[in-house]
Amino acid sequence: MSPASGLVIVDKPGGMTSHDVVARVRRLAGTRKVGHAGTLDPMATGVLVVGVEKATRLLGYLTLTEKEYAATIRLGQSTSTDDAEGEITGTATGANVTAETLAGAIAGLTGEIQQVPPAVSAVKVGGQRAYRLTRAGAAPELKARPVTVYEFTVTAMRRDGQLLDVDATVRCSSGTYIRALARDLGAALGTGGHLTRLRRTRVGGYSVADARTLEQLAGRFEVLPLAQAAAAAFPRRDLSADEARRLANGGRLAAAALPAALPAGAAAAALPAGAAAAALPAGAAAAAGPVAAYAPDGTLVALVTEESGQARPLAVFA
Repeated sequence: MSPASGLVIVDKPGGMTSHDVVARVRRLAGTRKVGHAGTLDPMATGVLVVGVEKATRLLGYLTLTEKEYAATIRLGQSTSTDDAEGEITGTATGANVTAETLAGAIAGLTGEIQQVPPAVSAVKVGGQRAYRLTRAGAAPELKARPVTVYEFTVTAMRRDGQLLDVDATVRCSSGTYIRALARDLGAALGTGGHLTRLRRTRVGGYSVADARTLEQLAGRFEVLPLAQAAAAAFPRRDLSADEARRLANGGRLAAAALPAALPAGAAAAALPAGAAAAALPAGAAAAAGPVAAYAPDGTLVALVTEESGQARPLAVFA
């Protein structure tokens, strides 16, 4: 009997790579057809979306969705990796940073920005991963890339001598490095900065409240069925029986008034009252993208996209 197709929303523990989590889920699911959407660094915890069997076809589209993090940034120290796992490479006092100067620096890192990925990252340069080149002593010069930070909210500040720890919520586009935000915030303030804690709390419509630990999964392994998994992440189009048959066979459909926004619950909540923040309006991330198409019986038929007045399948599941 084949394993059920669906998503597993894992609450990744610290100290494990995303690949380690996938390997564990493979054993629990009894199949090698398992993958994940959006890598988390070993020190990071929180939402890691894992696909099993047919659900692996969703993963490439889920990596493009908005993400949300709870982070702690330490101002006053720079590190070789822009996080706590690297060696300290510079120090400067963060004692003079005020809530006002912090808010000004954060405003400059909110919205559509150009971000240089960390030198120790999985970005490819000439076919090689940047982190491998860096560790071999040939750190590449990485180019800035456009990313969008929809929200950068300070939730707490703690001083420890010359150091200032800043807790923050960050809501951002795919491809945004929170380590790089920590680095650039420190640079903007003249203090240096690095990430000391990172917890991903949401990927698209999948929240940490929906996530299960590996220990919980070992006790009872279940997947979020395909139809429910897609409904949490993509707008919906209901098909007639004839449309469902055509789409299942790779055919195209007439264009429909496809919604441009993610379903309810996928957008971030309003900012906390009184929080120091810089933000774009909630839902600013919404853009035309894949739509989940359902048969009359509620079965997920395909992900579709519109082009040239037609809806064509991106991935077929029926």
